[in-house]
Amino acid sequence: MIRPWIRRTPVIDVDGADFELNAGSLTFKLELLQHTGSFKPRGAFANLLSREIPPAGVVAASGGNHGAAVAFAARRRNVPATIFVPSVANPAKVDRIRRYAANLMIAGECYADALAASQQWSAETGALPVHAYNDPETLLGQGSVGIEFEQQAPDLDTVLVAVGGGGLIGGIAAWYCGRIRVIGVEPESAPTLWMALAAGHPVDAPGGGIAADSLAPKRVGEIMFPIAQKFVERVVLVRDEDIQAAQRKIWDVLRVVSEPGGAAAFAALLSGRYQPERQERVGVVICGGNTNAVSFGA
Repeated sequence: MIRPWIRRTPVIDVDGADFELNAGSLTFKLELLQHTGSFKPRGAFANLLSREIPPAGVVAASGGNHGAAVAFAARRRNVPATIFVPSVANPAKVDRIRRYAANLMIAGECYADALAASQQWSAETGALPVHAYNDPETLLGQGSVGIEFEQQAPDLDTVLVAVGGGGLIGGIAAWYCGRIRVIGVEPESAPTLWMALAAGHPVDAPGGGIAADSLAPKRVGEIMFPIAQKFVERVVLVRDEDIQAAQRKIWDVLRVVSEPGGAAAFAALLSGRYQPERQERVGVVICGGNTNAVSFGA
């Protein structure tokens, strides 16, 4: 259903020694090359293509990437879109939303504030809410990352996935269904799934750090949580400095510019927080590249 509307993003195999790692070949899924600079259009198009859209259009709350994806999909489908973002949203992501001609609204200081404002807007206008991670259609769309990754790299033993609200890892884990090891990676300052798994149900978690605009919702989604309990082996926590080191190393070796959330999965390997076994074949999803932390000179 969504295939004509999204890009089939490439994978690249790299020797672990190139990253100064005691690991064999690593396979990166370059989902930052998706439309709008992240994996999010997959879920956005799944919603807009499978649900009835009212005259008021759609509304979404986002730290940036989901909002850009919904705005992009809405423009492609000729649907009105209103996007609520918190003040912590990265300017590069906000610029993308504006570029796609959505009605952009700044609401509150964190994602939860923007979500509440979007829910009020939906109630007042009748606009269809498109949740960043807690709609079945969203998980189905994000699961297409797993479908592609298995087709492109069928021999993986493990895949590392950054976790925010859980839509991406929920979709990927549901696709693999326990056939390979799925490891979640979160910042220490936003251990949302880690806390939920420890508690046995989604709970409120702190939400800070350099990846707060993409990996720091108040809690993980109710829909993905049973999937994570069954098919996510564990969650690894990384520090902000680990994520920054991963961003630099990804640029040094791959010449790819990743945003903090996009580099988090690789940070688990680079920092040693996840240590693969000998001959383990590891896949890493680089899930986003929307950052203005780069300058171009001569």
